[in-house]
Amino acid sequence: MTNIDVRGLTKRYGPRTVVDDLSFTVPAGRVTGFLGPNGAGKSTTMRMILGLAAPDGGSATIGGRRYRDLPVPLTEVGALLDAGAVHAARTARNHLLALAASNGLPRRRVDEVLARVGLESVAGEHAGSFSLGMRQRLGIAAALLGDPRVLIFDEPVNGLDPEGIRWIRAFMRSLAGEGRAVLVSSHLMSEMAQTADHLVVIGRGRLIADTGMSEFMQTNGDGTVLVRADDADTFALHLSAAGATVREGPESSLVVSDMTGAQIGKLAAFHGVALSELVPQRASLEDVFMELTSDSVEYHGAVEYHGAAA
Repeated sequence: MTNIDVRGLTKRYGPRTVVDDLSFTVPAGRVTGFLGPNGAGKSTTMRMILGLAAPDGGSATIGGRRYRDLPVPLTEVGALLDAGAVHAARTARNHLLALAASNGLPRRRVDEVLARVGLESVAGEHAGSFSLGMRQRLGIAAALLGDPRVLIFDEPVNGLDPEGIRWIRAFMRSLAGEGRAVLVSSHLMSEMAQTADHLVVIGRGRLIADTGMSEFMQTNGDGTVLVRADDADTFALHLSAAGATVREGPESSLVVSDMTGAQIGKLAAFHGVALSELVPQRASLEDVFMELTSDSVEYHGAVEYHGAAA
């Protein structure tokens, strides 16, 4: 089994530390979601794993070896970091043939990977005419050319239509099911929730969480409660005074966090507020991610409850 091991990885650009003593493992046989706000250091970390950037401290190894020490890298690790990194004048097949020849791989692999990503019918077309989604598929085909045990994908669903997104979800899981280590970065939390077995979350270059998906949700996902009351504005003030966090919900409802449904019901009874709806809602991965990384986001917008003033 081949893992990715990151140990004490650090990268600085001038006075700014973009990756700060980062350590985690991407195990074989799992899809590991790599999450973090913009500027968290995800892309820089991936580039250091792939030898495209030199760390200022620590190490990143694939199967115990640095990328630059791999004799035939494409047979050990495949990566898609930029779907636009193709020669626009080359056909899809010729693009892959050039990669195969430079890595000593058999020509048959080209048609095999084109078929696996669903591009066999357009193999003779120029890559420059491809949509972004098609270029994403071509990039994935290139990553698979050497039949590597480790795969790294940065935003692989960019440009894909709903069918393509569903395909990539199943595809990632099938790769992990073959015993490969799969590291995937994405801003689409709904897809990560359905794709990843394990999560590595970073913020400002530092590790925030390294855990299984279910453990992550159980530990951090307290959820919210949807509340509808006869006098929502007044009840929102009572909830806030009692320590709850309240925001406007759909159709004049309140979305309440930091308080259980039972506590909300008791508070309503104490103040004589009639409730027409009280529904606990399970937190989504996006909810948990936003809460966990709130201190690591570079820029915040203001979101407030716009009910009656105190």
